Amino acid sequence: MWILGILPFALQALCMIFDEGYFHVRRGLPLWERIGHPIDTFSVIACMGFVLWAPFSKTTLVIYIVLASFSSLLVTKDEFVHKAHCPGSENWLHAVLFTLHPITLACAGFMWPVVQGIEVSAWIGRWLDQPEALSLFLKSQLAVMILFFIYQILFWNIVWKNKPVLKQ
Repeated sequence: MWILGILPFALQALCMIFDEGYFHVRRGLPLWERIGHPIDTFSVIACMGFVLWAPFSKTTLVIYIVLASFSSLLVTKDEFVHKAHCPGSENWLHAVLFTLHPITLACAGFMWPVVQGIEVSAWIGRWLDQPEALSLFLKSQLAVMILFFIYQILFWNIVWKNKPVLKQ
């Protein structure tokens, strides 16, 4: 049953790959996106790192909720400008990503106490019943996010820095 907990991450990854590999490469990224997208990714890295290294408690849960809420709002910052640069299909994909973003962070929040071996409610315990697998998944997810963050900085700000940007 724990595999359902990683499903939102898989869906988000597929959407990100399509957004990055098709839309971004096709149209190029203006400076505000080349800077803004790594900032968005870093906000998610901060949330995942917090889940992996902060001891679970009522206080740290509140801090995580603030971090996750901030990240969920931060990723929407570019949408006011995207309408001039993106086709409707890319804007729709962004809407899907914005929907999945807080869902994945909520799933990570549910996994957090389980991974740390803290007693959780019965339904969470039945749903997320593989703490070792979840721990490995969260660590792998963080590693992939860090690699994606590095890619975003290097690819868009060094390799393709001068690619022409198409307007819709």
